[in-house]
Amino acid sequence: MVDGTNSAPTTEELESLFVNNELMSRIEAHLNRFNPIRVMKMERMEIRHSAILSWLLDPAESHGLDDKFLKAFLAEALRGKSLVGSPTALDIARADLRDAIVRREWQNIDIFIHSERNSWAFVVENKYDSKQHEGQLTKYLEKVPAGLGKRSDEVIVRGIFLTLHDEEPEDHRYAPIDYEAICRFLPRFLSQEAHLLTAEVKTFLQHYIEIIAEEVGMSAESSEMEKLARQLYRENKKVLDFIMDHGSGSDFAIAAEDLFGDDRDYLDAVTIEDQTVRFNHIDHKMVSFLPESWYIALGKDKYDWKGCEKWWAGYPLIVWMQLWPDADGTSGQLALYGEVGPLSEYEFRRDLIHAIQKAAAKLSKNRIMFQRAAADEGKQYSKFLKENFLKIKDVQDAEEIAAGMKKPLKKFQPELDAVGSVLPKFVKYGYEE
Repeated sequence: MVDGTNSAPTTEELESLFVNNELMSRIEAHLNRFNPIRVMKMERMEIRHSAILSWLLDPAESHGLDDKFLKAFLAEALRGKSLVGSPTALDIARADLRDAIVRREWQNIDIFIHSERNSWAFVVENKYDSKQHEGQLTKYLEKVPAGLGKRSDEVIVRGIFLTLHDEEPEDHRYAPIDYEAICRFLPRFLSQEAHLLTAEVKTFLQHYIEIIAEEVGMSAESSEMEKLARQLYRENKKVLDFIMDHGSGSDFAIAAEDLFGDDRDYLDAVTIEDQTVRFNHIDHKMVSFLPESWYIALGKDKYDWKGCEKWWAGYPLIVWMQLWPDADGTSGQLALYGEVGPLSEYEFRRDLIHAIQKAAAKLSKNRIMFQRAAADEGKQYSKFLKENFLKIKDVQDAEEIAAGMKKPLKKFQPELDAVGSVLPKFVKYGYEE
C-alpha cells in the first residue's frame, strides 16, 4: 500500500542498509544458498517427492541404507495402529525387508512396496500438494489383489497415507504419516549411519531435508533468518517501508498487508472486522499471529517458554494462514493452521494437547483434531485444525485473497476461543528472564 506521506530516504539511510550491512549479507547468503532441488523448481512437485522417496524406500537402490529407511518409514506410520491388525510397528522393526520391491505408479499407485518374504504389501499415497478424492484410497487397495494375481492370497495389504497438510485418510485402513515425521527421522541417518553413505548421497539428503524442513516449519536456519529480517526491518524501517511502498510484492503479501496493516510490528494488536490478533510475521506466502485471547491468557509478553524461544512468535502455540498455489499456477488453497510447538517440558506439552482436545469435544461442531501420538514424548510440532482449506480461484488476485482470509478467521473463531479458554492454567510453565 502506498503512503503518500512517506518521504524518500536519505543517502545516508540507504547506505546504512545496503553498504556493508552484516544482517543484509547474512540474509542474502541464506536466500542465495544452492539447492539443486530448488534450482530445478521441483520442491513443490508431488511427483518428484514420490521419486525421491521411492529411491530412499528401495533397499536395492544406491543410497547405501539397505532397508533402514524403509523400516523407519513404515514403523513410524504404523506406530500406535496395532489394533487395526498386522503388520504392527514392532513387526516392521523386527523384520528383514531387504527383499522388498518398490514400484512407482504401479496400478496408478504413487508408491507400491511388496515384500514377498514377509507376505506384506503397502500402498503409499503421497499427497504433497493436493487433496484426496472421494473413494480414491479404497480403489487403490482394491487394485492390489488383481495386480498380484495368484500371489495375493496370502499377502497382507496395508495403506500408508503420506501428507504435508495433516489430512486424515478417508479410508481407515490407511495409516497416516506426515512429512514432519520424515523430517525428524531422516537426519538420523546422516549422523548415525554416515559411514554407510557416500559424500554425494549425504549432500543430496542434506538438500532434501532442507526443502521439507522449510515446508513443515522445522527449519532452524529459516527461523533464525526471520528473526534477523525483523531486526533488519526495525533498524531500517524507513528505507524498507519506502521500498515496499514503491516496489513489488507478492499478491499474498499485499493482501495480508491490506488486512493486517503495513505499519505494524511484532505483537502489535490488529483488529480484523471484530476479531483482534497479535501480529507476528508476514512474508510472500504466509502470515502468522496469536489470537488476542491466547496472548492475554499466556501472560501477554511477560513470559518465555522453554523450547519455543526461537519458534514462530516464541509462544507455546501459533496460528498462521498460508497460500498454496495449485499445479496450474492460477488457482490455489488458502489454509488456516493452528499448531502446538516444540515445548521442552513433556508434561506441559502433553497436558496442553489433552486440554485442547477436551475443550474441543464440547463444541457443537468440532474442527480440532490432532494427529495420533501428537502428545507422545519426543513430538515437537502438532497441527490441530481440520476442514481448514479455502479455494482461491486466482492466486494473483490480492482482493480475492484478502476477502478469503477473513472467512477462516470467522469460521474458526469458536475453536480458537476454546483453545484460549484452557491456556490460563498453563501460565505456571512460563519463565521470566
